[in-house]
Amino acid sequence: MNISKSEQRTLHALAQGGHIAHYKNAKGDIIEIDCVNREGWRLSDCSLETFRKLRKRGFIMSRDGGPYRITREGLVAVRAQLDNR
Repeated sequence: MNISKSEQRTLHALAQGGHIAHYKNAKGDIIEIDCVNREGWRLSDCSLETFRKLRKRGFIMSRDGGPYRITREGLVAVRAQLDNR
């Protein structure tokens, strides 16, 4: 599957235990996101556009209004890297 570099970095952070916190406006639309790795550091290249692409493809999912986490499809799509634990 063809995945951009920013999508790949985001999926790696999520695969290692990170999450994406989302913030909504009064209408219920997602207006801001924060991608956080498992150590608590914020991923700077995770944009709202990247988030929407990953959600549209089904690589990330939220349960019961919680933060977005990687799905099984996302784990299959992510390519192995040397720093993956």
